[in-house]
Parts: sequence; structure tokens; C-alpha cells
Amino acid sequence: MLQIWVLIMITRTELLEIIRNPESTYVEFKRDDIENSKLAREIVAFLNTDGGMVLLGIEDDGTISGITRSKLEEWVITTCREKVKPPITPFFETIKDVEPGKDVAIVRVNRGLGLHSLWHKGTNYYIRSGSQCRAPSDQELGLLFQNRKLLKAELCPISGATLQDLDYKRLRDYFGRIRQQQIPEEGDDVSIQKLLTNTELMVEQGLTLACLLLFGKRPNRFLDQAGIDAAAYPTIEKDNATLERATLRGPAVPLMNERGELIETGLVEQALDFVKRNTSVSTNLKNGVRREEILTYPCEVIREAVVNALIHRDYLFGSTDIELSIYKDRLEIISPGNPPFGITPEKMRAGARSSRNPQLKDIMRDYGYLESMGMGIPRKIINCMRNHNQTEPELIVEDDKFVLRLFA
Repeated sequence: MLQIWVLIMITRTELLEIIRNPESTYVEFKRDDIENSKLAREIVAFLNTDGGMVLLGIEDDGTISGITRSKLEEWVITTCREKVKPPITPFFETIKDVEPGKDVAIVRVNRGLGLHSLWHKGTNYYIRSGSQCRAPSDQELGLLFQNRKLLKAELCPISGATLQDLDYKRLRDYFGRIRQQQIPEEGDDVSIQKLLTNTELMVEQGLTLACLLLFGKRPNRFLDQAGIDAAAYPTIEKDNATLERATLRGPAVPLMNERGELIETGLVEQALDFVKRNTSVSTNLKNGVRREEILTYPCEVIREAVVNALIHRDYLFGSTDIELSIYKDRLEIISPGNPPFGITPEKMRAGARSSRNPQLKDIMRDYGYLESMGMGIPRKIINCMRNHNQTEPELIVEDDKFVLRLFA
């Protein structure tokens, strides 16, 4: 039953059946006047195990005491943002009159991305063991870290996200215009859920990280790491004084009309517009007749660099955006996480082929962002910059991040 909890509202009858059974690996009873750190501890334990739900307004013995706290949903969301690290947005719902005059709140989460901790007087890890929440042993904690490194983050379900959090217009554009497939009508949730499941954009426990990144209305509502932090500096160093600072948000892919004309930008177009606004443009006469704009950094180079960052970054680094920085003499794009599977800068220059997030890569390729696998850096970035201004891009791996540096 647990796999349907994320997308389907629980009825009063179903809730009463859950309450009639004792607490379990997936269910915890709590009064709603508990401390926020104690609620966060239970949520962290579920996130680090297999997911589950906390029922607020229930005594340990299953007696329904009801909700007493005002603005309970706001308090729960704040707790999950401030006490759970990396922060999450849980699924929250209230069931009215479970017993006459007594409401019960349900807080549900899936297994988390990465490893989560409780932030309360330091960092504390917890797991679910049967019906109990407990601290893991050193060996268990080591295994948790090891197993999380083997996760395919893009295929992980995201707690709290439902079909209503997706941009149907972008789904229709992708499946209809690009893939030439039939797509169910908006509101036909059963058919849309089947389509997303069959294309691995949804799993039993809910919408995947890749699905939200690509087609979410507001991906950052659920994924703090789903954006680009952009800044333009007037000098060659970071400074509090910037020419412009912007936090780029939204789905990764654009929205086009049937003729392939841009209606709404995606993250790639937002980043490209930011670079254009904050770098110089010169003109040149082409064939002595037509004026041609010459950008400091060619559009195809920036587009390739941003796309690479979006599809190859490590999404297990929560709360860490891609960083786009423009300086007087250079431009840097920093991706969280080391390159995957032993890929080095030397191998990138040679066109080594590897992908941490193959589904993101495939769908971005469907949109025409990618061509030959592995050839983007040597062909579109290195060769383009050599031809453009005779500079050599730098590829740097340091401190769990990958830095691409272009020179003006």
C-alpha cells in the first residue's frame, strides 16, 4: 500500500484502518504538540530507510486525540526546512472528523536523496528499525553513505510532489511535438501516471527527480539544488558589488509552440540570456555587407557548458546550485560533485563517454541540446574557443566540484 501514498489522498476509512494497527516500519503515531526536533527525528529516520508517514493527533496506543496546534501545516513545513538537512518538502494532508470533532494530520515522505540528518545541537543521523527510530551504528552509518553513492539520483522519487506540480503544457510539448506520441488530456491523472511510469519519469513511490527538473512548475519547491546561481562581477575576483546577480529557477527545458518557436524559456535559455546581458558585444562586417554581432563567449559554447552542468552534476549534493560567474577576464561554470565514474579532465578533452544522469541526457538530446555523446567538450567548447579567440578553456576538478573556465 505504501507506494500509492504519495499521489493518492487517504480516505477517512483507510486512515482508521491504519490507526487500528500498531506502529510499524512505515507508520508512526505522534501528538501534534511534540517538539519540532522530535518530529524531524522521525522524518529523518523514514528518509534514511524506506519512507513512511507520521500521523499527528494520535497517541502512542492509537487513541485519537486530534489536532490542537494552530497553523500546523506551516509548522511542519518549517520544521522540515530548518531541522532536516538537506531540507525537504513533505506531503501534508489533514483528514477531518476522524472521530467527531477530531482531525488528524498526515506527514508523508519517500526514501530520501542522499543521507539526511537532524540538525539539533549538532548533526544527528537516524534510521527506522521496525517501529522504532534509532541512531545507526558506525557500521550501519558507513553502509548508508556507501549505498547512497550507488543511487541513481535522477530516478529517485521526490517526497511531496504530485502530478499537479508538473507543467502539463511542457509535457504535451515533449510527448506530442518532440516524441510524436499521443498524450492524455489534462486532468486524466490515471493515463498521465501510466505514461510517466512507462517512460520512467515516475516510479511506484512518485515522480522522479528527473521529471521534476525537466517538467516541474517550480522544481525548487522540492529540490533546493535545481537552479543556477548567476553573478556578474566588474573585476577579476568575487565581490559584494556585482553588475547583476540572479537566481535562475524553473524547469530545465523550454516551452515551444507547434512551429518550434520559443514561448517560455528553460534554465539553459535563462543562463544564455544572463551571459549576453553581462558581456560585451562587438560588430563586424561580414562579406563587407552585413553587420555581424560578435559575443565575448559564443552562444554554442555557453549552451553546451550549461547543458553539461545540468545533466552531469551530482544531484545528491542538496541545497547546492550550479554556479555561473562572469568576471572581467573569464567566465566560470561550477558543477557540484566530482565527474562520474573516474572521468578526468584529460579524458574529457579526449571525448570520453560517460553520464551520471542518462535519462536527463537523453531527454535534453531529444530537445536538440546534445549531439555526439562525449564530443561536446572537445568539439563545441575547446575547439570553438580556440577558433573564437585563441584561448584554451580550463577543466578543473577540486573539492567535490567540477569547474569549467573560459577566458575572454
